[in-house]
Amino acid sequence: MIVSRRWLEALLGRPLDAREVAEQLTMHVAAVDAVVPLHQDLGDVLIGRVLEVKKHPSADRLSVCLVEAGSGSVEVVCGAPNVQAGKTYPYAPVGATLPGGVKLERRKIRGVESNGMLCSAKELGLGEDHAGILELDTTAPPGSRFLDVVPVADHQIVIDVPANRPDLLCHKGVARELAAVLGGTTIKLPPIAGGAAPAGGDAALGGRRRAPRVPMGVVDGVEVRLEDPEGAPRYMIAVIRGVSVGPSPRWLTDRLASIGQRSINNVVDATNYILFEINQPLHAFDLAKLNGPAVVVRRAKPG
Repeated sequence: MIVSRRWLEALLGRPLDAREVAEQLTMHVAAVDAVVPLHQDLGDVLIGRVLEVKKHPSADRLSVCLVEAGSGSVEVVCGAPNVQAGKTYPYAPVGATLPGGVKLERRKIRGVESNGMLCSAKELGLGEDHAGILELDTTAPPGSRFLDVVPVADHQIVIDVPANRPDLLCHKGVARELAAVLGGTTIKLPPIAGGAAPAGGDAALGGRRRAPRVPMGVVDGVEVRLEDPEGAPRYMIAVIRGVSVGPSPRWLTDRLASIGQRSINNVVDATNYILFEINQPLHAFDLAKLNGPAVVVRRAKPG
């Protein structure tokens, strides 16, 4: 099981030292196989604000950007088409070392001196997009450290979870153990905006609120049949309408990326987020594409 140090910090409301966490978990809970640093190599990257963009005098596909980064402004040659004046981007100054060990030097590009570079997500190791420079939505002043503004520096803590500890297969379970070991703290799950009714409610199939168990029910016009109450003693559904499928917000994609999960879309990512935070498996169906008269919960049949 891979857990994120920052994710644990959010649940416990306190900073954690990754090495101490690994030691305490190994001593008291379960063996930690590895502690893997994430994005610690971005310490030289700064916040840069582009003041001016003009065409390169000797290259049609290049531009010359005037970048403010805290100690005056410098000219940077850039090949990305999305850079705009007034916007903020990651800026690696001369002397900075980027992921992979590349150290930037002042050099001329087609006759114009470039002082560092504006960075794409791929160049920072934060994604595969290298077609454009990574635009930042921040009010931080130019020259601020990128890692202080964009909290991506993290550690992956790899836990060897034994078969009798399924509670450790989520961040809440690991955080609960750390709260007990470290003392002085409790787990606090993020609040749900506006409050929410329990999913399923009285429509839950096989729930404890209903006696005896019922093999079928209807939720917002969707019939559900439970054909194996022994294998699935509780099955809950909810129908959510008016959902637009699209990209997830940055905080969610960062959370999933911190444990090696790829972002799919906002609906799938939400179900994965719940799984890795509180160990509750979820699955989302597109109601318009469901076949048959009902959702049927059963074991596989021969053939």
